[in-house]
Amino acid sequence: MFEILEKKQIVPKEYDMWVKAPRVASHVKPGQFVVVRTDEKGERIPLTVADFNREDGRIRLIFQTVGKSTYEMSKMNVGDFLADVVGPLGTPSEVKKHGTVLMIGGGVGIAALFPVLKELKKLGNKVITILGGRTSDLVIMKDECAEYSDELIITTDDGTAGIKGVVTDGMKMLVERGEHVDYAWAIGPTIMMKFAALTAKDLNIPIWVSLNPIMVDGTGMCGACRVTVNGNIKFACVDGPEFDGHDVAWSELMTRLKQYKDQEKISLEKYLTEVGEM
Repeated sequence: MFEILEKKQIVPKEYDMWVKAPRVASHVKPGQFVVVRTDEKGERIPLTVADFNREDGRIRLIFQTVGKSTYEMSKMNVGDFLADVVGPLGTPSEVKKHGTVLMIGGGVGIAALFPVLKELKKLGNKVITILGGRTSDLVIMKDECAEYSDELIITTDDGTAGIKGVVTDGMKMLVERGEHVDYAWAIGPTIMMKFAALTAKDLNIPIWVSLNPIMVDGTGMCGACRVTVNGNIKFACVDGPEFDGHDVAWSELMTRLKQYKDQEKISLEKYLTEVGEM
């Protein structure tokens, strides 16, 4: 059993938890994830480790309520126990001294970007970070990302903070002012990563993206998380979750993400009715 040590709501529908998981904390590296279950009959939820403390044996999980299981998890409190926290899973990020790195995050994907960003800064890279959201209140972890960034750029759809526009506008602005970028990472909604990758290709910037396909066992056995990369079938749970953004078959990925939308909606509505919130 894995005790919830801290919990808070950071923006509407997004929660920040620290969980006691000593074995995971002692081995996890930036870019890796865990599979969580709230109880013995619960769905397996893949969540990227947003931060970790090896000395205290704790890991940080930031998640968005998008379905029954994450909504159920949001109702848990400090002192409650998760049934399972399995990991670390996935291939760690290729963090090394690149030179100037551009970190692009959107939505809850900023939480997955943060440990990579933090480690790249510790290794001596110049870190430029672009965080985007529909409005200022939905851009999470601004202060934490700023702490490990040489420059932080905010983009918002409505112009309530930073540049009015999207993350690709920030990317173009950097290149237009003469900034040389050696490598980039983009983590966030699939549509954001797709256009960040397309823009990076136009700007001749290598870019990593962290894919979030439907995932079940997290160990490469079920094949549910298959994605096409450079014409080859890959499993995001073991071959990824990070891949070269220029090689991802984005249209196929986005189609597969919609595969169980109707069932997910029915499951959530049934749960909300059962707990009296619908």
